[in-house]
Amino acid sequence: MSTKLVSENQVICLEDLKVKNMVKNHNLAKSISDVSWSKFVEFLKYKCSWYGRTLVQINTFFPSSKLCSNCGNIKHDLTLQDREYNCSSCGITICRDYNSSLNILREGLKMLKNNCRDDRDSSVNIQTLVCTS
Repeated sequence: MSTKLVSENQVICLEDLKVKNMVKNHNLAKSISDVSWSKFVEFLKYKCSWYGRTLVQINTFFPSSKLCSNCGNIKHDLTLQDREYNCSSCGITICRDYNSSLNILREGLKMLKNNCRDDRDSSVNIQTLVCTS
């Protein structure tokens, strides 16, 4: 999957998730461990470097799930059980994960355009942009 993503895209935007903290949630731990998220991100970094692609990682605290991708309203009372995002401001109803992915993509492209901060990971020689705001 990582090879497919890297070969089909010039830019990959993803959230910089704190996997160690996520596996502390006993309801999610097995599912998170089963997909080896950290290893998958390692593969993406390596392959992006190898193929000259850009990987943009969005700060963990960016409200990708709570932000309406349509109007920008923030829904503070969103819980993990809410699988749809229902915006009280513009009225849109959208899959929570799809809404989050649109926000991550938009923020990643904005960061790339603005060159928020340029970090060099010397171990894989890849340009990774990390937004601190």
